[in-house]
Amino acid sequence: MSSVAVSDDQFEAEVLQSDMPVMVDFWAEWCGPCKALSPLVDEVANEMGDKVKIVKVNIDENPEAPTKYGVRGIPTLMIFKGGQVVDTRVGGMPKSQLTEWIEGAV
Repeated sequence: MSSVAVSDDQFEAEVLQSDMPVMVDFWAEWCGPCKALSPLVDEVANEMGDKVKIVKVNIDENPEAPTKYGVRGIPTLMIFKGGQVVDTRVGGMPKSQLTEWIEGAV
C-alpha cells in the first residue's frame, strides 16, 4: 500500500479513527528535505503497508491539522495510535532509520 494524500477534511476519518497505527508526513512543495524524504516514505509505505497506514499532509493546502498538532518545522513525521500522537520526529532521515523508528512505535 502506498502513501495517501490526506486533507484537513479527511484527517479525522483517515488518521484519528483508523483501526491501525498511522504515520503522518507533514510536508510542503517548497521544502527541500521534504522532497528528499518523500520517496523514502513511499518505499516504507509499500513495505510496511500491512502494519501501518502512511499518509501525507501538505501543510500549505491543509493548515488545520499541522496547527492543531503544533507542527513548527517540516518535514514533521508523527505516529498516531488510537487517535493520539505516540511519537514525533522532525527533519529528514535515512530509510533505515525511518523504518526502525516506525517499527519501534507501532
